[in-house]
Amino acid sequence: MILALAQRPSNPMNTTNNQISVVMDKFESQFSDLDVQTSYMESTMSDTTALTTPQDQVDTLISQVADENGLEISQKVGESKVPQAAPAQTEGVREAPLEEDGKLAERLRALRVS
Repeated sequence: MILALAQRPSNPMNTTNNQISVVMDKFESQFSDLDVQTSYMESTMSDTTALTTPQDQVDTLISQVADENGLEISQKVGESKVPQAAPAQTEGVREAPLEEDGKLAERLRALRVS
């Protein structure tokens, strides 16, 4: 009888561990299947979307947005050139932030004194 009681608690633990193992294996299998399905779906959607959008509609939309926002677009990307150096700043532009910094410093001093 003592032997039967001593073995009894280990059996439910083994059964529980086995059940957990089976559930985890099933979950892993389902997760792998879902991953494959999702990957296939994403690639199919991106291929379909890229093929069904007519280029002339895309160009028309780009032109419309550019017109609404006052932008000029270049029809050929290769024609646009990037400047080699940053544009030089004029003295007036350089002094404005310094004047503003001075005003802010004065305001800060006045607040500290108060």
